[in-house]
Amino acid sequence: MSRLYLILLFSPISFCFGQDLLGKYLKFADEQYQKGDFYYAQEYYQKAMELDSNSIDILWKYAETLRSYKDYRKAEFYYQKVYDKEMGAFYPASLLNLGLMQKHNGNYDEALETFKKAKKKYYKEKTSYLYLKSKREIESCLWAKSALDEESNLEFRRLPETVNTKNSEFGHSIHNQQLIFSSLRADSISENEEVYEKNYTTQIYSSQLGNGNYNQSEKSKDLLIPDFSVGNGTFSLDGMRFYFSKCSDDGYNYQCKIMVSSFNNGKWSAIDELGEIINAGNGNTTMPHIAEFEGKETLFFCSDREDSEGGLDIFYSAINNGNQFGKVKSIKSLNSIDNELSPWYDSSKKRLYFASTWFDGFGGTDVFYSNFNGQFSEPVNAGKPVNSPANDLYYFAQNDTSYVTSNRIGVLYSKNPTCCSDIFAMNPPSVFIPPTPKETLIDLNKRLPVTLYFHNDVPDPRSTDTLTKLNYIATYDEYTLMLDKYKKEYSSGLKVDRAEEAKEDIESFFIEYVDQGVKDLGLFRNLLLEELQKGTRIKITVQGFASPLAKTDYNVNLTKRRISSLVNYLKAYQNGVFVPYLNGTAANNGLVLIKQVPFGEYSANQLTSDNPNDMQNSVYSRNAAIERKIEIQSVSYLDAQKEFPLTVKSTVYNAGVLKSGTQIFTEFIIKNESSDTLQLGEIEVPCDCLSASLVNTTLKPSEETTVTYEFNTNGYVGHTVKSIYLPIIGHEEKLRLIITTELK
Repeated sequence: MSRLYLILLFSPISFCFGQDLLGKYLKFADEQYQKGDFYYAQEYYQKAMELDSNSIDILWKYAETLRSYKDYRKAEFYYQKVYDKEMGAFYPASLLNLGLMQKHNGNYDEALETFKKAKKKYYKEKTSYLYLKSKREIESCLWAKSALDEESNLEFRRLPETVNTKNSEFGHSIHNQQLIFSSLRADSISENEEVYEKNYTTQIYSSQLGNGNYNQSEKSKDLLIPDFSVGNGTFSLDGMRFYFSKCSDDGYNYQCKIMVSSFNNGKWSAIDELGEIINAGNGNTTMPHIAEFEGKETLFFCSDREDSEGGLDIFYSAINNGNQFGKVKSIKSLNSIDNELSPWYDSSKKRLYFASTWFDGFGGTDVFYSNFNGQFSEPVNAGKPVNSPANDLYYFAQNDTSYVTSNRIGVLYSKNPTCCSDIFAMNPPSVFIPPTPKETLIDLNKRLPVTLYFHNDVPDPRSTDTLTKLNYIATYDEYTLMLDKYKKEYSSGLKVDRAEEAKEDIESFFIEYVDQGVKDLGLFRNLLLEELQKGTRIKITVQGFASPLAKTDYNVNLTKRRISSLVNYLKAYQNGVFVPYLNGTAANNGLVLIKQVPFGEYSANQLTSDNPNDMQNSVYSRNAAIERKIEIQSVSYLDAQKEFPLTVKSTVYNAGVLKSGTQIFTEFIIKNESSDTLQLGEIEVPCDCLSASLVNTTLKPSEETTVTYEFNTNGYVGHTVKSIYLPIIGHEEKLRLIITTELK
């Protein structure tokens, strides 16, 4: 396996190429690529391109080398050139790799479109890595886009040059006030990255901490093993044993075993290889970490042994009497068909940190954590600044400082700004300045809209109730279980290619909209709870929509039930943590008021079928499914003295089915429910087709008045909604009054 974050560079070699210059350039470049010397490989592929700029094979090799060299910007450009020339016919992975490079460069919109294209291209081989990875990356990009605006108050800094160099460093732990880390560095290297010593291997280093400084690092000579790389160090709980990886390098295909050394007479000695219980067969076993887990000293490690899910997986084994290992267990809930790397367990929090290229992330390898409570929970992205569009891994923490290894923009380098990795530290701010209410409100609104989707006539089919006992997540779980039925129904009767396109289309809808809505809801929910726990009073506006299959008045009640399911979700979350804020009994005076705007079908796509006999298009099509939703649309602070004072029995008048050109007339009775006299402003009429008037502009407490409202439907057809707005002097919010109709 090629080790992440390492780059091996050799001294310049000169050639007398003779006549077949192109062939010799390519032969030399291929040899260097196989050795892992990506710097020289990309130089000579570039020379070859100067002689033959149209060769797809050379373009592909150059793009692959740039990706291995972690030059993401150039790699994106050349993968695009490859795909433009051959459309994935010769190099099917060109499209997937293009998307990965776009994601590495933080171009999430472009990457999302590329992954969607890749998923469609690979759909005939749905068990292939190319298809599964493309599908996974669609979800990951959607998550990254939604989490992009997250901010952290942690102070983030690269460790000084007493630790980091222009080569690669990756950190492991703090022990006895020493930073223990690994580095691929030569003792003699020029500014042009020319190495002047034969043995250029990864070794273990330490840097003494004192007064907030990191002293000049020193190589651990006791752990040198000739002709091998060593790294990934971790101490036993008593500090008397040191576990690390010993790796052979066969053309950059690292094969590692876990070793242990004992501390005797002030020195590390007696280096032994762990037995086959840990170092199974010919597999790659590496990245050891020792922690107390379930009351026992435990070794966590990574391996691609036979029972792995794919690539490197995370395993663990309890240690008895310092040298006896129990049964090796796989953490199957966290392991994927990609690599899971650098486990680090926080015993005090009962939380496992690890890195992966599979789950929702900002770039290539991101850091995740999983809480342990009898079993490991779903992985959670550690967020920014821990993660970036580059590769981030080797997370660990000591007291209030946490560390991560990254090749993000900002590392030390000679030529390629993302070639190599450095160790970064994160600390709480020295002076914490709490956000102002306005800043917090902005953070909440950044999460909007949160859009949640439903199956047809759910919840509580054929009901006219406006409330439901169902929790939104229950409706979501049932909905996602219907995906295969949606595929079958939506593709029914279509020719083979069109049927496959329809299946891919509806599956993409579930990934991009239905599943993403739940993720967005979780992020919004967490921010909302933080504010309520500060005693904040908040109003949330939730708008409902529905497909036009049922009558408008029925859909109004249906969307109210859907909003009710969202309220039930909040009530059920964490054993009712939101309940006091919803019913106004919170001890800190915090409150969340949910304003419902049940729009029914009024904004529905006019092309969506409303024929109950055409279930394929009126229920199971993407056009119909995308209309069945509720949206959290806005968040505002709620002053107890300025709660919206006007009430009306219904803000919506449904005129039913009418002939276009009919004049619609209705009245709304509004009431002042406050204890203050209200001054009403001039009615806002956004269309010449509307007219409205108000009987009284001043309303005393408990007094009512009438708003008359007319709509000239001449020229309108189909499902139509028209609104007017009634302002109140001194209030930002306006009362919206709606006429809806279906015009023939």
